[in-house]
Amino acid sequence: MEYIALQVVFLPLLLSPLAYILGKKLGPTITMWFAFSILAYCTLLIIHQFVVGDYEEHYVWTELFGEFGFLFDGLSSIFAIVIYLLCTILALYSKPYMIHKFQENFNSLESNEKQLGSNTQSMIVTISKTEYVNKQSGIYFALYLVFAMGMLGTVLATNLIEFYIFFEVMLIPAFFLLAFYGDGDKRRISLMFFFWTHVGAVILLLGFLVIGLNVGSFDFADIDESKIPNNILLLSAIAIIIGLGVKLAAFMFHIWLPYAHGAAPTPISALLSPAMIGIGAYGLFRLIIEFLPNAYHELAIWLHIWGLVTMIYGGIMALMQDDIKRLFAYSSISQMGYILFGIGSYSVLGMTGAEMMYITHALGKGLLFMTAGILIVQVKTRSISKLGGLASKLPITAVCAVIGALTIMGVPPTSGFMGEWMLFYGSIDTAIDQDSPLRIIIFSLGLISTVITMSYMLWMLKRVFFGKLPETLTHVKEGNWYMLSPMIVLAVLTIIVGIYPDIFLNDIVPYMNEITTKILNIN
Repeated sequence: MEYIALQVVFLPLLLSPLAYILGKKLGPTITMWFAFSILAYCTLLIIHQFVVGDYEEHYVWTELFGEFGFLFDGLSSIFAIVIYLLCTILALYSKPYMIHKFQENFNSLESNEKQLGSNTQSMIVTISKTEYVNKQSGIYFALYLVFAMGMLGTVLATNLIEFYIFFEVMLIPAFFLLAFYGDGDKRRISLMFFFWTHVGAVILLLGFLVIGLNVGSFDFADIDESKIPNNILLLSAIAIIIGLGVKLAAFMFHIWLPYAHGAAPTPISALLSPAMIGIGAYGLFRLIIEFLPNAYHELAIWLHIWGLVTMIYGGIMALMQDDIKRLFAYSSISQMGYILFGIGSYSVLGMTGAEMMYITHALGKGLLFMTAGILIVQVKTRSISKLGGLASKLPITAVCAVIGALTIMGVPPTSGFMGEWMLFYGSIDTAIDQDSPLRIIIFSLGLISTVITMSYMLWMLKRVFFGKLPETLTHVKEGNWYMLSPMIVLAVLTIIVGIYPDIFLNDIVPYMNEITTKILNIN
């Protein structure tokens, strides 16, 4: 099949206006199935290409920037599958959750209008609740498709400027989804999210410009580290790492994440955390380790330390949370620390474990954020202290939440075990090989962080699903099947990948071997 990459990247963008029209005219159900069908088709194309093998498409763009193209290999294919798989199943999940959100927003607007008096004119005067829900569903799914496109385009890009454009494009729909449909002080939080991530992207662009102007091309295929003067090579790499570190929400650049993920509508939280922020890790693999191996050689130990600090900080902060979405948000910071830890391990196994951790985090944290969404819709609260004993009322949700938590904790037979095992094995292997006391200390402290991870996850499960059921929750019923089905899919997938990780390792390991050999040959 021709133009596979063009289809999977641009179909969601081109058809997003139609999603808006369908929503406005026919309502959320038709719009949801339309968005789901587009994303499912694109996901199947990506999986097909993953099975077939590496693949590239290149197109004429402009002499100023070079050409744009799309690449499927042992790195990008994994990220692409995870992103679109999550986008596809969360389109189903979005229907009941967002209808609940739209109705809640309508009632709030209607209530505000009554309080302001009859002289105040607003949209509520002229449209019914059904019309409001229909219009908002069209806007939501149109933005949703553009958001998916931006994330996928970033990980498939073959040009620095193309990478930057997609990197910024995914920010715009995410900003509006948060500003329109978030909770709490959503406008302030959406601006905070926009400011942090945009500034990070600008710093990233500065690093790109240094590379492109010195190499004479922005195409990935033309990047040659030896053409960049040594006195600015490290500065360029640091700029790229800082820009990607903001996206990763690594320690010091994490401020925006707990607010944004806590306030975003839950289906978007379940994309921001498992899919979007991990794109920062993709950038580190592609732009630093693969293209700037000398710089990586110098900075690896600092990435290792940065990952450790992020792991511990995020875990400790998660232990302190009562809001379940903020707990999962801080957990995401900690999990990004695990990925940074593996990237800094300077070993094939450690870096393979880091990429596996992206898959693990997507499956496990996707399950947990969807659990939070069911609690919001069915129980009407996010406060952990007001919950308890819900396993008897929400049995399917409880089982999926436990599987999600076990995945994040790295307990077999979930996918989390294989990711963490490789990550830590690679770390200690490098420490012994280099006879580095510092790396041995980092490895030991990293093991302690896994105890923190287990502590906040087990404590959350106990307080939410076990113990005595409060009398106020006796009426609670299990969630809608639109919400439960995606959770069951992820729960099954994390166990399948845990039992048979070679599904992904057969592609990841050769890629990691190739880039590691390049580093060792240079140094």
